[in-house]
Amino acid sequence: MELGLLYSGGKDSTLAALLLEEFYDVTLVTAHFGISDDWKHAHETAETVGFPFDRLECDPDVAHEAVDLIREDGFPRNGIQLVHEHALERLAAREFDAIADGTRRDDRVPTVSRAQAQSLEDRHDIDYIAPLSGFGRSAVDRLVETRLDVTAGPSEEIDRADYEAELRALIAAKEGPEAIAEYFPDHDQTSVTNVR
Repeated sequence: MELGLLYSGGKDSTLAALLLEEFYDVTLVTAHFGISDDWKHAHETAETVGFPFDRLECDPDVAHEAVDLIREDGFPRNGIQLVHEHALERLAAREFDAIADGTRRDDRVPTVSRAQAQSLEDRHDIDYIAPLSGFGRSAVDRLVETRLDVTAGPSEEIDRADYEAELRALIAAKEGPEAIAEYFPDHDQTSVTNVR
């Protein structure tokens, strides 16, 4: 069965791919808006970890709407959630038997409710799978330590292909690079460099 996994090149989505590969033909799919070429980081990581890769072009209007939400709210949660839901919809419309993401049990954003998952499945006749939904961050970190080499650091220093990178670029274009710190709290990102 063919499965498309939303992929950033970070530890969570890479671990999700490793968990799913025994049961599915996994293709790592990076959603992007054409705002930057950050998707290339995920492509490089996909080659390193040995999975097929594809890009998922999303509607740039959704990115602009997400940035408006972030600026209005003063924090990124609702904007990132909007983008994730849009990416899942686009991915579900592709020719896959199943779709997945790397969301964990304790993620604040993005999240997928049971009702959202069922709606995706019913409307697109696919399976939605969140293989890390039963794992907290500590459990994921322990599993990652056994299988993956990872670089971690502040968001602005780690090359990655998540939604946040393009949303940050839009905010910087509208308000200047210093504005990013007003909306995005300091947090670390990861980039996978190898599978052991």
